[in-house]
Amino acid sequence: MRSGLVVLLLAFGYLALLFVIAAWGDRRAEQGRSLIGSPTVYALSIAVYCTAWTFYGSVGRAAQFGPSFLLIYLGPTLAMLMAPFVIRKMVRIANAQRLTSIADFISARYGKSSSLGALVTLIALIGITPYIALQLKAITVSHAVLVNYPQAAELHLADERFWTDGSFWVALVLAVFIILFGTRHLDASERHEGMVAAIAFESLVKLMAFLSVGIFTVFVLFNGPADLFSRVSEMPELTRLLSLEAVPGGALGWVGMLVLAFLAFLTLPRQFQVLVVENVDERHLRRASWLFPLYLLVINLLVIPIALAGLLLGDGAGDPDSFVLTLPLSAGLAGLPLLVFIGGLSAATGMMIVETIALSTMVSNQLVMPLLLRSRRLHLSTRGEFAGWLLGIRRVAILLILLLGYLYHALIGETYSLVTIGLVSFAAASQFAPALLIGMYWRGANRRGAALGMSVGFLLWAWTLLIPGFAQSGWLDPGFLEHGPWGLEWLRPYAMFGLEGWDIYTHSLLWSLGANVGLLVGVSLFTRPSPLEQTQAALFTEALRPGLMQASLWQGQTTRGELRALLGRYLGDAATARVFAQHPGAATDDSQPAPAALTVRAEQALAGSLGSASARVLTDSVVRGEPPDLASILSILDTTSETLEVNRRLEQKSTELARTSEELRAANDRLRELDRLKDEFVAMVSHELRTPLTSIRAFAEILRDNQDLPDEKRRHFLDVVVRESQRLSRLIEEILDLARLESGRLTLEPKRLDLVTLVHHSVDAVQRLQENRGVTLEVVIGPETAPVIGDADRLEQVIINLLDNAGKFAADDAPRVLLRLDRHKDHYRLAVEDNGPGISPDERERVFEKFHQIAHQESGETRGRPRGSGLGLPISRGIVAHLGGRLWVEGAARLGGACLVMELPQAPAEAPGTGEEIAET
Repeated sequence: MRSGLVVLLLAFGYLALLFVIAAWGDRRAEQGRSLIGSPTVYALSIAVYCTAWTFYGSVGRAAQFGPSFLLIYLGPTLAMLMAPFVIRKMVRIANAQRLTSIADFISARYGKSSSLGALVTLIALIGITPYIALQLKAITVSHAVLVNYPQAAELHLADERFWTDGSFWVALVLAVFIILFGTRHLDASERHEGMVAAIAFESLVKLMAFLSVGIFTVFVLFNGPADLFSRVSEMPELTRLLSLEAVPGGALGWVGMLVLAFLAFLTLPRQFQVLVVENVDERHLRRASWLFPLYLLVINLLVIPIALAGLLLGDGAGDPDSFVLTLPLSAGLAGLPLLVFIGGLSAATGMMIVETIALSTMVSNQLVMPLLLRSRRLHLSTRGEFAGWLLGIRRVAILLILLLGYLYHALIGETYSLVTIGLVSFAAASQFAPALLIGMYWRGANRRGAALGMSVGFLLWAWTLLIPGFAQSGWLDPGFLEHGPWGLEWLRPYAMFGLEGWDIYTHSLLWSLGANVGLLVGVSLFTRPSPLEQTQAALFTEALRPGLMQASLWQGQTTRGELRALLGRYLGDAATARVFAQHPGAATDDSQPAPAALTVRAEQALAGSLGSASARVLTDSVVRGEPPDLASILSILDTTSETLEVNRRLEQKSTELARTSEELRAANDRLRELDRLKDEFVAMVSHELRTPLTSIRAFAEILRDNQDLPDEKRRHFLDVVVRESQRLSRLIEEILDLARLESGRLTLEPKRLDLVTLVHHSVDAVQRLQENRGVTLEVVIGPETAPVIGDADRLEQVIINLLDNAGKFAADDAPRVLLRLDRHKDHYRLAVEDNGPGISPDERERVFEKFHQIAHQESGETRGRPRGSGLGLPISRGIVAHLGGRLWVEGAARLGGACLVMELPQAPAEAPGTGEEIAET
């Protein structure tokens, strides 16, 4: 069952299934029914991050270093949590500028520099080669284990020739498969929909396979997790693996590995391909930001149980990277090991498919194209011929990349574990992070700083991680690892400048990234970027601002015919027709000037196939006129920015105007109400003034014209004249008091006085009046004395006003008024209640407004008109406020009507400046 032929047939059958899925996905895309328009498919495609390293190597690392393997997955989880701010910006930039790879992205940010794109490509080629070797090793090891178990298999003999090495043929077969798989279209910025669909399917296969072996291990080989961990607890050397002490480098190693995984997730060429280039809708990031971390959690849930089981049952003698296969094989199973092999094959082939497609695009666009563009023969080639050349270049690049991976595997692949090889590539890819991330948020970063930083960072990475691998494999003298080159111990690769005790990856990351960031920032601060760099910097840093990425920066001129010839030469007639079809009228008269939008679209079409740097060169070759200078570029950007800012401010102003309009409407309604009240007040005051004046005049005329009136009648008439005169004086005084309050000229003479004594005086003043009205007045005074600071005359005026109002509005049947004086904390509170109809809650504040009166339809002489002038309570509140107190209305607790409450603060022990205590007034 486990013969080599059966395994090979199964592997080829699986690869054929992937090819069918890819072809089906491409065909549906051509029909307008995209498979990758789903956020779930997008999230599963990101799981290409889980390579053979995850499938086999995580168990191997857990068997050696316990929970440290989790850091490789916590980094991407952290990155996906930041997706709305970081990855979304990358997606938007790449879509707007038709960028095809991470090399193209960095090149475009720094002025579409072809030299910088070439540097990124070379670093990626050298740095990712170990990762490709890892996948080849995983496939060949898993095949050898599956076929030869329980005997160990020697995968690479010293005298073995390459054509007898299985890894070589695996690389060739995969090269053919990937060429058929991923180079069907010239435009690298167009989505590889079939590839993405196949990668998403592979993610499900490897997840199912890994969970199957995990469940088998925990619930078949052992009686559940409790049985497994109880047996582990009996072995101290295994118990140690479950603690954080097993993490290499301790706390520093933990942080270093987390940072390394975070940066590598964003900068690995294959991750950039699926995260950014293959993204069809940035809204898919919302689901991917939680679904992908969930995928990582599930696939790693059983890593430690499998590792512990392998150590328990195998006594630690076998290769920990192979525990996923050897555990079901040791139980004599046949089907499950084949499923595990297919899962591992999925993990490895998925990575190599995406990685080699991304790298081949970088090689053709960043290395080969700039060289070809210098050839005169190229510009004279037949229309569309170049498209075939470019696809051929990419296919050759795929073959060479896989052979380079095989070469690394053949030379030193057996020296390191799978995880160790993968971490070397992680550290290399991290060298792109400063130029990429700093470039997206700091306009000041320029090409010279980015190039020098990456170059030095890459050299330090090679010295601290890559070269030691060749030394440990016997290809170099390992003596420099212990003593440094030429005896310079401070240059030891694993302990530079005497920094010992760190794990090798954190150590390498510190020096390489430290130098990278330092040079990027330092050189950028002291050198000037080119105008195009400044333009691209503004576009990249402000990418999340809507509309800015669509700003047209072309100022030169060319004709439609020249653009059509340029596109036809490099892209072919079909692609040229698609570009011109997006601009109506462009196909009719080739002698007419091409609009700026068509020029931009032509450059984007070229960038999708040739890279942004080459597209810029080719577009410049047909566009006449000076490139836009710095002032005009910044003017365009500033105009766009100003437009966006003006729109934002207009929206804000619109909201403010709506709110102000509502406030003005309410104020207008209030003014109308006040105007109505004023008119009523003027009418009422006129009436009140006319009434006593009329009485005074009438009785005065009677007294003048009737000299023989009896003395009793004469005295009565004179009493009426005096009373009406007093009434007139009070009304005028109230109006004057109101005017003084509003102008702030009300004069008060505050002094220390006893509120109890003042209450008694006020009650005596109104007692007779209340009795004449038939009002029963009850006075309840709690404290013996109530020292306050106030004006005696004005406070008496307030108290009399409160008592008078209560008497007026008390019930017609058995009217009652209650005055209470109590102490409340450090205040004295005087309350006057009546048993009248009361005041509704919505009127309790309005009774203190000028001109406002509450009309009650009651019987008696007051029916049909308000009682009083309506100025007493506003004046009273103003007086109390001037004395530091409060006056308000509440429901009467005892009598059931209205209750007006006056509260004044207690006077201090000795009132400054009074010189005496007044016991009575």
